[in-house]
Formats: sequence, structure tokens, C-alpha cells
Amino acid sequence: MVENPDCSAILIVDDEPNSRAILEAILTSERYQLYYATNGLEALAYAGRVIPDLILLDVMMPGMDGFEVCRRLRTDPILRDVPIVMISNLDDQQSRLQGLNAGADDYISKPFSIAELQARVRTITRLNRFRNLLTERNQLQEAFEATIDSWGRALEERDIETKKHSNRVTEMTLSIALEMGIEGDMLEHIRRGAMLHDIGKMGIPDAILLKQGPLTPSEWSIMKTHCQKAYDLLWPVEFLRPALDIPYSHHEKWDGTGYPRGLKGEEIPLAARIFCVVDVWDAMRNERPYHPPISMEDTLAYITSASGSHFDPRVVDVFLQIIHRNL
Repeated sequence: MVENPDCSAILIVDDEPNSRAILEAILTSERYQLYYATNGLEALAYAGRVIPDLILLDVMMPGMDGFEVCRRLRTDPILRDVPIVMISNLDDQQSRLQGLNAGADDYISKPFSIAELQARVRTITRLNRFRNLLTERNQLQEAFEATIDSWGRALEERDIETKKHSNRVTEMTLSIALEMGIEGDMLEHIRRGAMLHDIGKMGIPDAILLKQGPLTPSEWSIMKTHCQKAYDLLWPVEFLRPALDIPYSHHEKWDGTGYPRGLKGEEIPLAARIFCVVDVWDAMRNERPYHPPISMEDTLAYITSASGSHFDPRVVDVFLQIIHRNL
């Protein structure tokens, strides 16, 4: 049978050829990918191979009955969440309870209504497809987050100056963003952007990035390209485009004298304006190859004096409120 990934896969488990034929006739018109097993062991093997969206499981089969098949499926880490509908001639309450306790999601007694069976199958397969999509989305997001962390660690290993810097500035940036009323997905974009703010430095030669001392004008011109390099690296990743404001624009200045685009005032994305203050704060308060830690008093004095030129005055006000609250 040629598998069709666009169709929900249903595994029909029944030892009676007539019963399998009836289910096939009922379900063929619904465009399902149908698989068949005639006993319990075959059902377990088939389920492990195709990972169906639904299993229609007969109860009364020779050897391993449907109750035992269901119990075994529910102990399998890969198959335990696959929906199972038991279909049986046993219509007493005890059999129904036994099926549900074994792990079945539904129990249909024979003879059944064709319309009802079609409706139940349609609903269950649709919900299972949706659940699988959510699982895949979560797995993809986890993979992206792991990639972001790996990029950050790779940069830290290359440039000792950035060790622990990303975590510190990310935490403070989020605190200011929350104080300014930013919430929801925007906070997550800001977090990612802060973690990746210097990712463009991966493209800066070691002789410049790791230089102990002032950069020459030509070296400084190369260093300033790290913002554009960050944009070029991250833009093709659609998932990260909303996080680009900080890596691309965190060296812009309120008065328009920053880089790479010379943006001015509110032309600069708010996330970048917030991060700009935090980045300078952290750089001044922590030891760098070209200066020892600067005192709290002198750092706050500089940030206050640069409000309206280097920094957005509104961001500076919120930043100072948080700092003084935590002193």
C-alpha cells in the first residue's frame, strides 16, 4: 500500500474478514489510509511501524484479545497516546468498563450505526492530527531554543568578554520591558533578541574581536559591521525575524548618531532602545579588557547625562526606577 502522509492512518484490527471488509467499505469514502491486522501480535507490530492516527480494535480475537492489545499499546512510549476505539459484540457494561480501563478512548458495540461510526472516527482523527501538530510545533520550538542557546554559548567561548553578559542583560531588559507594559509574544521576541544581540560578532576576525586595547579607525569600521552581520544571519530564519530588533539596532542612538542605519528617536525599535541602556550599564559595571568596573555612582551619572542623546529618556526613567528600587 502506498502511504499518503496527507491522510489520517487507521489500523483496523479484526480476525474476521467480513468485519474488516465492512469497516473498509465504511471508511474508504473518507480518504483514510487503511492498514489491517488479524491478531494481537500483528497489531502491535503494525502499530509500531506506521504509528496510526487511530486504531479500531476488535475485542474477541484468538490468542491475545483486544483488552490485552490495548494494555500493551498503553505501555509503549511511542504508541501510548494513539487513540483506540474498541469495536465488539460484547455490549454489557462490564465489557465496556474493561475496555475503558484497559486504555481505550471509546467503545462501540456491534451492530453499530454507520453514520455514528463515521462521525466518531472523523472527530478522533481530526483531534489526533491537531494534537500531533501541536507536539511537532513544540518540538520545533524546543529545537530553535536549543539552537539559540548553542549560538550564545559558542560566542561566549570565543569571546571571554561576553561570558555571563548575555544572561545579565537579558534579565534586566525583560524587567524594563515588563515595567513598560510589554507582554505576551513580544516578551519572548525580546528575550531571544537579547540572548543573540552580539551574534554578528561571530563574523568579526579574532584579531579585532579579541584585541587588548583600542581599535584603529579601520578596525572599528569592521567591528561595527556586526549588527549587519547579525541581520544577515538571522533574517533567513523566519522564526527569529521578530527578534531582530535588538541584534540589528542596539547600537542606534536616540539623537541619530548611532549605527548601522543612523536611526533617530522612535525610529529605533523600542526593544533596541531598552536594550541599549542595559548593554551600556552592564559594560560599565563589569570588568572589560580596556577598563576595570566603573562605580555605580559614575555609571548612573553617565546614563542620566546621556538621556536624550544616547538613550531614550523614557527608558532611562524606567531603568533608574528599577535600579533605585533594588538598591
